[in-house]
Amino acid sequence: MLSFVNRVLKIAGSKASENQGKLNQTDQYNGLVGLRLLPPKALKRIQRKRELQGMGCASARCPIGIRDLAIDGSGNLPLKSGSFRIPYNLRGESLKLKLYQRLSWINYSKCGNNEYKLQVMFRVPPQVPFQTCSNMLVVKSNYPQNSDFPHYYSKKEKKPFPIPVVELRRAARERKKNRMGLPRRPVLPPRKGLLIRSLIPVAYEVLNARITLINNLKKLLKVVPVQACKWCNEIHVGSEGHSFRSCKGSRTEVRRGLHEWTNSTVQDVLLPVEAYHLFDRLGKRITHQERFSIPRIPAVVELCIQAGVDLPDLPTKRRRKPVIRIGRSEIIDADESELPDPMPEVDRPILTEVPDPEIVPPSNPEETVFLCEETLQAWETMREGSLKLMKKYTVRVCGYCPEVHVGPSGHKAQNCGAHKHQQRNGQHGWQAAVLDDLIPPRYVWHAPDVNGPPLQPELRSFYGQAPAVVELCVQGGAAVPEQYKPTMRLDVGIPSTLKEAEMVI
Repeated sequence: MLSFVNRVLKIAGSKASENQGKLNQTDQYNGLVGLRLLPPKALKRIQRKRELQGMGCASARCPIGIRDLAIDGSGNLPLKSGSFRIPYNLRGESLKLKLYQRLSWINYSKCGNNEYKLQVMFRVPPQVPFQTCSNMLVVKSNYPQNSDFPHYYSKKEKKPFPIPVVELRRAARERKKNRMGLPRRPVLPPRKGLLIRSLIPVAYEVLNARITLINNLKKLLKVVPVQACKWCNEIHVGSEGHSFRSCKGSRTEVRRGLHEWTNSTVQDVLLPVEAYHLFDRLGKRITHQERFSIPRIPAVVELCIQAGVDLPDLPTKRRRKPVIRIGRSEIIDADESELPDPMPEVDRPILTEVPDPEIVPPSNPEETVFLCEETLQAWETMREGSLKLMKKYTVRVCGYCPEVHVGPSGHKAQNCGAHKHQQRNGQHGWQAAVLDDLIPPRYVWHAPDVNGPPLQPELRSFYGQAPAVVELCVQGGAAVPEQYKPTMRLDVGIPSTLKEAEMVI
């Protein structure tokens, strides 16, 4: 490769000498602008060789070392093809250029009047890692401008794993390789039957946030109308339901997919997800014969109880010493007789749900807006706190149906009625749960104008969606949270007529 470079150096030097006279060896190297760019490693080797020979060609002085494209002083990128001029006698002080990577190739060069004209063709990467203008206002966001709606899985599809099995196996091999020869990591307290003391206040916050959310939704449903379909599980926030032909309930062919709207309840907005209450989370798994003798409670409440919340109506076993494992599924409780009496814990208040006859709706718009803001705050507190608890306390979900189990392993009740459950004898396919399995967001269509015309089926692709709780609070006067703006499509212009919509590309 070096011999090829030397031959091209001689040819370029002879052509340059026709217009400017004889050039020394360094200037021949600096005047080489018609050479196809070499890989970075090869360029470094050539520059190192030239420097050892005393020729001292720095990348800021020689065009052959310019592997990047210059950006003008305003920070803008030039066009994808064009020409620019570089003075022949380059100096480190005179070259005030910002360099940009991936200059693909140079077409030709001309030498005259002490300047070189370079015709370039280059690729512009999609990201600019710096800005040259210090007075520029840059607005950054952790969320995209617009995003697709959550994927809807039919009853015949299995839910995907949160982390693919291939990635789990690869991570396990890497972890085993890195931990070879090192002592074993300590087991987390929940696997030993103990509590994580730092998460006990979080569990109480989640439980109180859930109760606050339910009480506020009961009040808001009296001032913000919400419609529910009589035949399917779809709801719509607004005084009049939409006319989309998307009903999948019984006798839908008679109605041609149209919904039959009626009044909704809190259970329509906030979906109830129940789970079995475990007296001992490390005890034996629930059998099929015990499925009716064990109480079922909301899954969020069961998660809070296992994380440290004490409810008198739902007792659970607490340990102060780690359990002793004598097998893979057999444990023995440690002797706690030698321990002193437990200290009385701090009495934390727990809210209660308000009965429906005692619900008082807000009396004025200002109170409605304040109630909507408080409801959104309770919604976010419940979801964020539940996510923290799920990282330490295991939650399982069936891959075929919405059944949720809070505990290290799922129960054995054969009550799965999903697609092809006969092949599994009604048993659940347990896998790790995500936050949306524990607290379903229940997406609904977003109405751009509450007082405007109803949603039109022809303009369905221009409308956005949001969780039912968020849409209810936004129509009540609350500000739109930042994380829900991508799916609500607030910046998408909605055509006024069908003819205008057909003109959209």
